[in-house]
Amino acid sequence: MASAELNYTIEIPEEPCRSQENSSNQGGKEAETRQPLVILLGWGGCTDKNLAKYSAIYHKRGCIVIRYTAPWHMVFFSESLGLPSLRVLAQKLLELLFDHEVDKEPLLFHVFSNAGAMLYRHVLELLHTHRRFCHLCVVGTIFDSGPGDSNLVGALRALEAILRRWPVMLRLLIQGAFTLVAVLFHILLAPLTALFHTHFYDRLLNSASRWPELYLYSRADKVVLARDVERMVEARQAHQVSVRSVDFVSSAHVSHLRDFPTHYTSLCVSFMRSCVHSGVPRSTPSPVPHK
Repeated sequence: MASAELNYTIEIPEEPCRSQENSSNQGGKEAETRQPLVILLGWGGCTDKNLAKYSAIYHKRGCIVIRYTAPWHMVFFSESLGLPSLRVLAQKLLELLFDHEVDKEPLLFHVFSNAGAMLYRHVLELLHTHRRFCHLCVVGTIFDSGPGDSNLVGALRALEAILRRWPVMLRLLIQGAFTLVAVLFHILLAPLTALFHTHFYDRLLNSASRWPELYLYSRADKVVLARDVERMVEARQAHQVSVRSVDFVSSAHVSHLRDFPTHYTSLCVSFMRSCVHSGVPRSTPSPVPHK
């Protein structure tokens, strides 16, 4: 089913699956482990049909899956201007867990490109500061083709892909407007904007989250540079986070599943299972009252 307001999709298995393991602590009986609820945060301009291909990886294994993609204009303009639009969406997304009464389930995020990472940044901040969300249990995060640092050329390529079916003049107008905003607010006014808006990439570098992370990227990616992903991996490892990264070498931006379906699926499923079975606790500062 879908919500007109948030335009998300949720898939609930008819019989939610439990993974089973032999446990000597229970006299040889099988101990059950809940599958995580998986939240997919799509890349700029992707459709629900695009995300459904990734959703199937988890849904087939008994997971509840929520799919959501932030509107592209918020990603390219609101976030650049430091407006709180994505934070509002992040809060609504987390509130879905209470609306569907699944807030007690372990959570796994699967985040795509910078659009997904920008929204995820606000999700993280809410998990650490909003009293209602402090008990939510995140067990891991997968990043596909991101996150990337400020890269105007890559951003313009992503925007061009989103607008490729639009009339030429309108497409050029929007691209020109975005370029002006990017130059004005990230170069000319960088010292001023830093006072009230921290770039999402820097926020993720120093995030307080300590659950495991998996980075799936490619040196052939022309939208998000491999060196940005690798710098993020190094920074997270320096924060004592359990991190794994896989370079697909030849696949384009958010095309790893298409080019390497078996390997990609195996990586995601293995990571999901290791996160659930490891029981890694969330490292969260004490929540502060929400204003």
